[in-house]
Amino acid sequence: MALEELRQKVLYQNSIEIWIGISEEKKIDWVNTDNYQKFIAFLLKNKLNMKQMTICFDESDNASYGGHSKKVFANKLAEINVDNSSCYSIKLNDGAIELIRKFEL
Repeated sequence: MALEELRQKVLYQNSIEIWIGISEEKKIDWVNTDNYQKFIAFLLKNKLNMKQMTICFDESDNASYGGHSKKVFANKLAEINVDNSSCYSIKLNDGAIELIRKFEL
């Protein structure tokens, strides 16, 4: 789901959903936890206003994208347990989307 589509759903979104959106736009493999950590490091370095949050995909949650499980991805990130592997709440305003789109691997 592209970033604009995410913004139309809700103003605040979690960083995993945003990561999937920007990965789609940039043709990046979103299930790579190292790439996610680089993305979060970029946002933190650029001082994007984010609030760390807990995200949970329970056993009944069939959340997936592109044939991959969001729950499995979130659990892998939780095992890493550093700031760059955390999930954050991000307000998807114009400035945030502009910064997010500047991310490059």
